[in-house]
Amino acid sequence: MRGTMIRPTTEDDWESVRALRLEMIRDTPKAYGERLDDAERLVEADWRRRGRREGDVGGTTLVAVDADGSWLGTMGVYVPGPRVGPLLVGVYVTPSHRGRGAGVADALLDEIEVWAAAHGSALRLHVHERNPRARAFYARRGYEPTGATEAYVLDPSEREIEMIRQLRGSL
Repeated sequence: MRGTMIRPTTEDDWESVRALRLEMIRDTPKAYGERLDDAERLVEADWRRRGRREGDVGGTTLVAVDADGSWLGTMGVYVPGPRVGPLLVGVYVTPSHRGRGAGVADALLDEIEVWAAAHGSALRLHVHERNPRARAFYARRGYEPTGATEAYVLDPSEREIEMIRQLRGSL
């Protein structure tokens, strides 16, 4: 993590936002509720809108940027509604920077949890039932299955598992 900066994305990041999103979908297609073909059809204005999500009152998107300017990973969080707490979305770390030793996922999640704690008492997420790597990461970070599942948006015959973690200082 030395030399790596965690920061919110901006509208001006649109080309990097696009490149990383397409990489994410290619790498782990079942982790995201978007098909590659659909993402590839988006225009610059769509990508600019995604980049400026940081400016949305109800959410933020963070990116880990290496000293050389390479984007190493991203995570987003938003509050879906007035009676619903923060929801973690769009989690990705490039294969070359995965694992506990690299620290990218932990650093991103640390910052997401700070944002989420200011907006609710817990952080929820949904993870595809066939994504053991992600499920193990979340379990290591203290997230527990709630018992709730929902249909995976791109294939309703598959499920996403809801996990939750109470945030420090918010109990």
